Amino acid sequence: MSKLANKVAVVTGASKGIGAAIAKHFAAAGAKVVVNYASSKEGADKVVKHITDNGGTAIAVQADVSNEADVARLFAETQKAFGSLDVLVNNAVSQGYSPIEHISVAEFHQSFNVNVLGPILTIQSALKLFGGKGGNIINISSGASKYPLPNASVYSATKAALDAFTIALSKELGAKNIRINSILPGATETEGATNAGVTPGSDYEKMFIANTPLGRRGRPEDIAKAAVFLASDDAAWITGEQISVSGGMYGF
Repeated sequence: MSKLANKVAVVTGASKGIGAAIAKHFAAAGAKVVVNYASSKEGADKVVKHITDNGGTAIAVQADVSNEADVARLFAETQKAFGSLDVLVNNAVSQGYSPIEHISVAEFHQSFNVNVLGPILTIQSALKLFGGKGGNIINISSGASKYPLPNASVYSATKAALDAFTIALSKELGAKNIRINSILPGATETEGATNAGVTPGSDYEKMFIANTPLGRRGRPEDIAKAAVFLASDDAAWITGEQISVSGGMYGF
């Protein structure tokens, strides 16, 4: 039996990388998936096509998660298409590496607006669709929340804030049968990481691999499999946790 049969899931930032992998794995496990994207309609449409070509159900919905009106529209489209919601995955991210001297006010606000305000807005909207049956929230954080990275102070700070929300909301929402957990990926091969300067053969990649006991960078599907577990009834007694999926790089 499919682990996520008949569940409806919204995955933010799902046009590529970890989000795309989560959307595909959720659909393969039986979920109906809303593939959210901010700018890459082409990427989101490819994810939807992959899902539907393999017998799954998915739609693509554009929305900037840091924009309140966009978020309201995202969940209105979800309700219109599928009626309700069971799982929210907050994956959309603003990722960048800059030394402290080069961090601008605009970059600061962009990072916090997407990585912290975005999940606040999506969770607020998700609560309305969860209704009395409860629901499940998965925040895609980062090992950098526990072990902040040089030249990534703002990014690391946003992920620490996201983990704090996870813990606080697990206590706030547990009585409503809503579970919330963070996944903390290690160094993972994504377009976002590449754009941030973690390219094959780079000093950053060599550093990450040298500090990963399993000796490689992660792949998006490594994170997606953990997300399927947390979204399923197999994890029914797990909430408020920060789960490292890092090849051993971030051991707590």
